Amino acid sequence: MSGSEGYHPERETVVVVDERNRPVGAVTRGEMRRKRLIHRATYVLVFNSKGELFVHKRSASKDVYPAHYDVAAGGVVLAGEGWEESAVRELEEELGVSGVPLRYHFEFYHEDGANRVFGRVFSCVWDGPLRLQPEEVEEGRFMPLDEVLEMAERHPFCPDGLKVLRAIV
Repeated sequence: MSGSEGYHPERETVVVVDERNRPVGAVTRGEMRRKRLIHRATYVLVFNSKGELFVHKRSASKDVYPAHYDVAAGGVVLAGEGWEESAVRELEEELGVSGVPLRYHFEFYHEDGANRVFGRVFSCVWDGPLRLQPEEVEEGRFMPLDEVLEMAERHPFCPDGLKVLRAIV
């Protein structure tokens, strides 16, 4: 969804799961965040044909990890939505990337003070134009992997995204 007037992610209905990643219900995103409920999310690493990774800075208004850098497009899986369907939707919403094959990598669990999430990781190769969603993404660019890891030593990055990156490289 784009256009800030109609953009209310806290009202989205998301799937919540138990400790074994089994669906147990659906709540609004706002309730999921307030109660720190376990949920599902997709992570899509976007590479260009030179092997560089797209890194973006999340908007300061994000409900988790605001103004942090991130190595993956993606987000919470909505109620009634499959993993790949979520990944495709989020990739198009955040970066304007569509019609590209996704490669599945692995699933993982991440927990910290702000987030309890089962993630499914995908990647794609994209050399086309990007259309960044201003409500989600402040800026971004393709970077060599070694530069991304160096940058992560000096700037705030989403910890779940870094976990994904370190598992892939």
